[in-house]
Amino acid sequence: MILSQPTNQLVNKFGHVEAIRMIAQAGFDAYDMSLFEMFGKDSRFNGDNYREYARSLREKADSFGIVCNQAHAPFGSSSGDPEDDELKFGIIVRSMEIAAILGAKIIVVHPCQHFTYADEGTPEILRRINLDFYKRLIPYCEKFGIKVACENMWQWSDRYGKIVHSTCSRPEEFVEYIDMIGSEWIVACLDIGHAALLDVSLEKMIRMLGAERLQCLHVHDVDGHSDLHTLPYMAKIDWESVMKTLGEIGYKGDLTFEAGNFHAKFPNALQPAALRFMCETGRHLITMIK
Repeated sequence: MILSQPTNQLVNKFGHVEAIRMIAQAGFDAYDMSLFEMFGKDSRFNGDNYREYARSLREKADSFGIVCNQAHAPFGSSSGDPEDDELKFGIIVRSMEIAAILGAKIIVVHPCQHFTYADEGTPEILRRINLDFYKRLIPYCEKFGIKVACENMWQWSDRYGKIVHSTCSRPEEFVEYIDMIGSEWIVACLDIGHAALLDVSLEKMIRMLGAERLQCLHVHDVDGHSDLHTLPYMAKIDWESVMKTLGEIGYKGDLTFEAGNFHAKFPNALQPAALRFMCETGRHLITMIK
């Protein structure tokens, strides 16, 4: 099983090339290219030579002996303003092309969730919006040869001052989304921390999704209150149970961390050591899946 580490926290400190090199030197098999910056104004991926830049990064990664296994599109995917949403859609499509150039087989694209999910009728409205949204991405999946993974989400409630349910946060709805879209190109990314934040049974979520739908992961730990994005064993998730259940369904995807807030807390000089420890932790988790 491939063990993968995202680039975003490292890119913020060191830039793309050094981030990829550090992930390789730490012992990871692959890197997950975080393309969040593309909804900003200064990303090189937004320039006219984005293809050439992506190819140069792939060449660098090849020289470091590491591959790009998956990527993460910029988010949030929608605002509710038609003009802005079309602009966002075009950038997401470009992120898919960039991910494919880098070698990624899957790119995570957040579902639209710009309405308050708890309001009456909102889940059905978002279901219709997202059905159209993901189906529009399928021709680009076919063109670039890359799958899109829908992710389970959460929202913040100002009324109650806590994290609450949102699109695909419940296993029944997550399964329904993937089955409604009905394409081999649209799969599920289970964000383990997001599910735990909402006290959703991770074992139930994994079993209901099954190995055919569930093709990638975001692995990080939470305390049940905040989206910590920290390393497993630093908070409250029962990792032995989660990994055992992944093994029971015959999960065939990769193990990809989204725990950048763990290593980000260390000074730059300790980043390599923190990444090595994360890599060792990931290897341990993989042994429990097998």
